[in-house]
Amino acid sequence: MYPVPDQTGRTVVVTGANSGTGREAAERLAAAGARVIFAVRNPEKGAEALAEVLRSRPDAHAEVRVVDLADLASVRAFAEGLRRDLDRLDTLVNNAGVMVPPRRHETADGHELQWGTNFLGPFALTNLLLPLLLAAPAPRVATMSSGAANLGRIDFADLDWERRRYRPWAAYAQSKLADVHLARHLAHLARARGWSLVSNAAHPGFTRTNLQTAGPNLGREHPVTRPVGWPLPNMEPQEGTGSILFAAADPAALPGAYYGPRHFITGYPHRAGLSRRMRDATTAARLWSAAEEITSTTATAR
Repeated sequence: MYPVPDQTGRTVVVTGANSGTGREAAERLAAAGARVIFAVRNPEKGAEALAEVLRSRPDAHAEVRVVDLADLASVRAFAEGLRRDLDRLDTLVNNAGVMVPPRRHETADGHELQWGTNFLGPFALTNLLLPLLLAAPAPRVATMSSGAANLGRIDFADLDWERRRYRPWAAYAQSKLADVHLARHLAHLARARGWSLVSNAAHPGFTRTNLQTAGPNLGREHPVTRPVGWPLPNMEPQEGTGSILFAAADPAALPGAYYGPRHFITGYPHRAGLSRRMRDATTAARLWSAAEEITSTTATAR
């Protein structure tokens, strides 16, 4: 299990912190000394997760705040609350997401659910929190992608799957490829503008969480109980969270890099290979520009 370096004095936001890799990341960052904000869509589930953490780690500095990444107004309200209450933010972990709902659903803003939740919401949140991040001496943004990103294509003519027949896995792969572009283009902007920000991405391999059943069961009358991908080799969240923790906290983690399990779906975290599409800087810049327009947010220090 990856040992998280000392995080004393750092303030960290983890989205989707009530379960799965988000819960594991939040707990271990708090155990390493960070003040952790559990950013969750459901406040009751967030409170339950925090209570469990405090039972085992009563000295943890943590709190719950509500954000729904499928609602850009909620993202703005969450960011405004942090800007009001914090003088800086050291680390943002863009972890929350949704995976392969069987039918096309929409966000509060009318976007395809996976595109809106997995990419547009984290994109807007990152931009809105940049002033707080850049007020920190060594800020980081770690964004969770997926091995499915290797199969992704960005279709600028139909980002929301309105014209094409909706295909759950293809939509998921597009959103997760977009997350790699988010991380890498933000690293490019940081270099170009002289920011000390480290932005990178990670994927969890095949880690067993409720992600594999929550999305596939969305709208189903008869729930699916077997996780997507079963019975491939897999990991518990304690192991599978290592890659995003490395990206978010390790001194050796590099800007623009991509981290994942050594054996792709299992193993200790290491630097993962980038596909040709992931390295496409032209597509990343075009996507960034499109997302700025869609979300009405921009990358600025103020």
